[in-house]
Amino acid sequence: MSIENSKRAPLPGHPGAARRVSDLLPVFPWDKLEPYKHTALAHPGGLCDFSVGTPVDPVPELIQKALAAATDSPGYPTVWGPLELREAIAGWLGRRLGARIGPQAVLPTIGSKELVAWLPGQLGLGPGDQVAYPRLAYPTYEVGARLCGAEPVAYDSVDELDGSRVRLLWLNSPSNPTGRVLPAAELRRAVRWAREHRVLLVSDECYLELGWEADPVSVLHPEVCGDDHEGLLVVHSLSKRSNLAGYRASFVAGDPVVVRELLEIRKHGGMIVPAPVQAATVAALADDAHVAEQRERYAARRSALRAALEAYGFRIEHSEASLYLWATQDRPCWESVAELAGLGILVAPGDFYGPAGDRFVRVAFTATDERVAAAVERLTA
Repeated sequence: MSIENSKRAPLPGHPGAARRVSDLLPVFPWDKLEPYKHTALAHPGGLCDFSVGTPVDPVPELIQKALAAATDSPGYPTVWGPLELREAIAGWLGRRLGARIGPQAVLPTIGSKELVAWLPGQLGLGPGDQVAYPRLAYPTYEVGARLCGAEPVAYDSVDELDGSRVRLLWLNSPSNPTGRVLPAAELRRAVRWAREHRVLLVSDECYLELGWEADPVSVLHPEVCGDDHEGLLVVHSLSKRSNLAGYRASFVAGDPVVVRELLEIRKHGGMIVPAPVQAATVAALADDAHVAEQRERYAARRSALRAALEAYGFRIEHSEASLYLWATQDRPCWESVAELAGLGILVAPGDFYGPAGDRFVRVAFTATDERVAAAVERLTA
């Protein structure tokens, strides 16, 4: 019998396969925005892109120099990184977040999105388990659950969750997309609930240094968790605070038992932050001046865009922290997206972050000063 006529199971991922991983995932949301981007690009004054919160300002020189100095790195780096890196992370957590933690309880990761997407699977979750995340949330929390076959569950309050089924509880403060900051009392309540039900609580705190009208608190702060990090992890990124999105520099920290388990799994998977990026991370975490300088840039852009959006007829809700304005005209979000695209302004529709956001748009103030000024002129003309 020829190969052509033999009956063989289709290759994974090919049409006819029993199940493709992509079938488990929602449609990639940003693909839906492409027609509106084309409209905005056609504006005579050019595109003002506030849809994605990607940094546009230069990488601080001291970080560039640290990266360059480490480029002669012919050998394999380690997944855990050198002690210098882990001490830098632990030192920053103590200095900036008030967390009492040692270098044995931190782990560098290849960007925070990678960790969010693969954490449930790396921890052994699967069918029958639930991964809970805020009802308005970064889409990758849901994706991470689906990738390992667990059930994604959106919540408004931890009290509505089934503690016998939830295995991983995501918090996100400051929130993407809303910029909402959870007060310490609410964080304490979530920690108590997670510990009562033996649920791993993971707090995504990537915007914690970007509070504007509130002072965000980490779940690792003693006022929230006491002196015990059991059952707790936090995720942090240098993408926003140091303009290092292109470096993929981030880390996870908390319960040393869970961190050690992740280390062993990631060693087998070869999930290693490149040595030059590890060196750059040490330099970035040791310097607070460049963070303060970047905050000033963002504060000015935020103020200008907020005033212009309100003058145009938007209402801003939450947005007390992070790099976004959560704005509404009290109508379907895609109508607002289309109207703004006609002005050459591209924003993200709120339903990217869950059905509860279907009357909001998310406006990132990470564009250049020149593009922010152009948008302000169009919105206030």
